Amino acid sequence: MKTATTTSKHITRSVEDTLALGERLAALLPAGTVVALSGDLGAGKTALTKGVARGLGVSDTITSPTFALVNEHDARDGRRLYHVDLYRLDRPQQAVDIGIEEELTPDGWTIIEWAEKLGDVLPANAVRIDIEIVGENERRITVRGVRNLES
Repeated sequence: MKTATTTSKHITRSVEDTLALGERLAALLPAGTVVALSGDLGAGKTALTKGVARGLGVSDTITSPTFALVNEHDARDGRRLYHVDLYRLDRPQQAVDIGIEEELTPDGWTIIEWAEKLGDVLPANAVRIDIEIVGENERRITVRGVRNLES
């Protein structure tokens, strides 16, 4: 997938806006995509993941896997969505030690919260999304690596 040079910026003004952006994003993610989410605590990483999951046809309730580290969900066509949360990790080697590379498989989609903690372990072609808190409900979301994502 050669989309790493494309960047789009979006402002969401509610959780519903963030969910809708995630749903639109899902339509542009081929199986095998790794999505790297970064942003402060409470920025909306899990909300965006819920939107992507909805767009991929996941019917499970999406919660952040902070203690489990990885939650797996059935998506469309029998593929899987791997939802990873690295909040509790201190260094990239910890992710390798728990087998994170197995979650970066091409049979489905992988969304990683706190992806910056992976360092060089993160695939170079990952879609990178930065979420910034602008106001109480307003977020600035920068998406790198997806073409034609419009607000």
